[in-house]
Amino acid sequence: MYAILILFMIISIFPFYWMFIGATNESGKMFTNPPTLTPGDQLMTNFQNLNASINIPQVMFNSLFVSLLYVVAALAVCSLAAYALAKFEFKGRNFIFTAFLLSMMIPYQATLIPLFRMMSELNLLNTYFAVIAPQLCYPFAIFLLRQNFLAFPTELIEAARLDGAGELKIFFKVVAPSMRPALAAASIFLFMTQWNNFMWPLVVLNDAGMYTFPVALSTLMGLSYIDYGQVMMGVSIATVPIIVFFLVLQKQFISGMLGSAVK
Repeated sequence: MYAILILFMIISIFPFYWMFIGATNESGKMFTNPPTLTPGDQLMTNFQNLNASINIPQVMFNSLFVSLLYVVAALAVCSLAAYALAKFEFKGRNFIFTAFLLSMMIPYQATLIPLFRMMSELNLLNTYFAVIAPQLCYPFAIFLLRQNFLAFPTELIEAARLDGAGELKIFFKVVAPSMRPALAAASIFLFMTQWNNFMWPLVVLNDAGMYTFPVALSTLMGLSYIDYGQVMMGVSIATVPIIVFFLVLQKQFISGMLGSAVK
């Protein structure tokens, strides 16, 4: 069993190892036969070239700002929507939830032109609001959170209402603390979705100073020459925030599960 697990671990980690090796070597060694699997001496050179091409601190700040702001706003919208769909009784509740699920089947590319026209008519092109707003109500996050809210005891909510607590106070003081595992999982998914978002920021942003990391990395792909050392360095840097964000929320995820189990 351990041998099989180690084998799959090596298969999973190897692309990341090869990516890092590519970031330390010059572009010509990326596709040698046999492949180069040892670190090179071009790490700082590739970093300096990449920084000269895309301005790493500015691009990193843009991506972190957009992604973190999106996670906070989308998590608030999706969690409240999921809570309403799970615990409130009103006509059309199942229809609305079904509509959310059906919207997941619409290809994302099919929405680009309508969204672009909408942002153009509202004079919001080339703004971070235009990047964030269209995906605030994310169907999969609502589905994930609703399924967890359904398992929360309705008796606790009714008891809080009898004590005179308002709906928002009930949500933030009673329900949300017990739903930390689900909120952490949704946050990780939302962060990865926005951090890796390429097509929509490419369409709506035209100022290079506002580019996010995926859009900035796409500018490294020339028509006649591609410096793969720069590309691998950029991809290596771009994976670090995702890993850090996951590790931070993983701690909350585990503590939330243990807390719910004790309660």
